[in-house]
Amino acid sequence: MLGFKEKYSYGVGALGKDLACSIVFLYVMFYFTDIVGLDPVFVGSVMFIARFWDAINDTFMGVVIDNTRSKFGKFRPWILGGTIINAIAIVLLFSNPNLDGSARAYYYGAMYIIWGMTYTIMDIPYWSMLPTLSNNPEERNKIAVIPRIFASLAWFLMGTFGLQMVARLGNVGELTGQARVDAQMVGFSRFAMVISAVFVFCSLLTFLFAKEQVVAEDDDKKEKTTVKQALQIIKNNDQLMAFIGILLSFNLITQLSGGVSIYYFKYAVGNEDMYSLFQAYSGISEIAGLLIFPIVASKISRTKLYAIACSLPIIGLSGLVATGIMMPTNGAMVAICGIIFKLGSGLSLGASTVMLADVVDYGEYKLHTRNESIVFSIQTMLVKFASAISGWIVGVGLSMIGYVPNVDQTGATITGLRVLMGAVPAVLAILSFVLFAKFFKIKGQFHTDMLAELQHRKAS
Repeated sequence: MLGFKEKYSYGVGALGKDLACSIVFLYVMFYFTDIVGLDPVFVGSVMFIARFWDAINDTFMGVVIDNTRSKFGKFRPWILGGTIINAIAIVLLFSNPNLDGSARAYYYGAMYIIWGMTYTIMDIPYWSMLPTLSNNPEERNKIAVIPRIFASLAWFLMGTFGLQMVARLGNVGELTGQARVDAQMVGFSRFAMVISAVFVFCSLLTFLFAKEQVVAEDDDKKEKTTVKQALQIIKNNDQLMAFIGILLSFNLITQLSGGVSIYYFKYAVGNEDMYSLFQAYSGISEIAGLLIFPIVASKISRTKLYAIACSLPIIGLSGLVATGIMMPTNGAMVAICGIIFKLGSGLSLGASTVMLADVVDYGEYKLHTRNESIVFSIQTMLVKFASAISGWIVGVGLSMIGYVPNVDQTGATITGLRVLMGAVPAVLAILSFVLFAKFFKIKGQFHTDMLAELQHRKAS
């Protein structure tokens, strides 16, 4: 059994890690378009192109970590080192380079790509470490929830208080026009410095107190994995391929709604303060979903659980759009819709974390090799792919519907924002469940038999 200190020192690493990524995922599109003044299509295209590089970068990093041997284990040196480098990248991403025209655009494009590359260095080893903390299914379910709760807390804090902190640190006050934009830029820069400091502190706790408990018996003797072998491992693990589709489609729901919501509330609803209200209640609900996940998972089948997880975002976001049309100033309805939406997200986060750990076991079961870092590198890549695709959809979508920053929008633009906020995520939720029900088989009796076979192999 893993002790309290080990569980929570591992979990708190997700608090710093997700504070550092949520400032980018929630605000960088808005920061680039409304504060820096970059063209939405350019921003969306940079995000999309960056992820093609990540397809190579993330897999390569998984191989590097999988081949790491040190007195601190496979994962902890990369967690701490990657954190320090990524913290510097975050500060530079939200800094004013005092450049104009194309040079300014290229600076921010390059910094966004560098941020994604350096985030990989610490995120892959962090999640790859999870299967090594326990091989007991019940304990693993409980452990998996802890970092997800800390991660959801980070997103709750960032979504609820992020813009308020930017305003306070930048002394925005009652400023208007260009003076307000300049003050917001200063606020984002200072806020990024604070977040980076918290990020380093949390990862240091993980490095010092969380240690690997489960190591494959032949790990020290195992030949080093090449990039070619890593690609074969991914290709031959059919459950990993199924998981890619399941997680990507669900991540697109949260990333797309997160990217659109700040524009939706500011322009379609006409009340920017509703954004913080929505994020606050949805963030609390996501944590609640994670807390009840082990209980729900013990009572109903995984298929029923995932059906609920995919249904709730459809109900919540459809209700949010309807509320915006019929009663846009009703804060209670905005809060309720946020609660319904992110309750499903919380259940999905718990389920996907356990599913990915099971995919590692399945790889050992089918391919007779345990490659945590390679498998978990897929999760990092998918999160960033979802961010890039949603960023591209938002960027191109804003351009197509005639969006103009910091002015009143036309009726067609507002309708477009409602479609991006409600209809598109609903289609993605349906797709995610269909992929899970049809292609993911690590559940029920098969899951039980697989774990029994792995225990038999180790015993013999």
